[in-house]
Amino acid sequence: MNSAMPDNLILFDGVCNLCNGFVQFVIQNDKKGKYRFGALQSTHAEAIFKALDHEYTIPKTVILIEDGRLYQKSEAALRIAKGLNFPWPLFYGFIIVPAFIRDWVYDFIARNRYRWFGQKDSCMIPTPELRDRFL
Repeated sequence: MNSAMPDNLILFDGVCNLCNGFVQFVIQNDKKGKYRFGALQSTHAEAIFKALDHEYTIPKTVILIEDGRLYQKSEAALRIAKGLNFPWPLFYGFIIVPAFIRDWVYDFIARNRYRWFGQKDSCMIPTPELRDRFL
């Protein structure tokens, strides 16, 4: 793994209200400050995708960079839950559900997220207290 590669990094759709709500949820339930965040629309995200030899397109999924690997869709969400405070790690048990089923549900929500939850005109700007946790 590249030593400059951020670890425990969550890349999210910065203009999606659901995604921003998810980031707020993670911040509130990550008392140790394990996770860092970045918008998928950022130049940082583009550079990370290139460093991991992945094509850079803004995916309709949350991305987790952990131990130099890129996780997406339901696997990313479950791995993130595993790193949060109790009781959220219990949700990692859903990893036993086949990925094609988990990802079908994930994709259904992702396809409808703007219609159901709306979107912002620009990416979220972190508060001064949280700025060091964002790229």
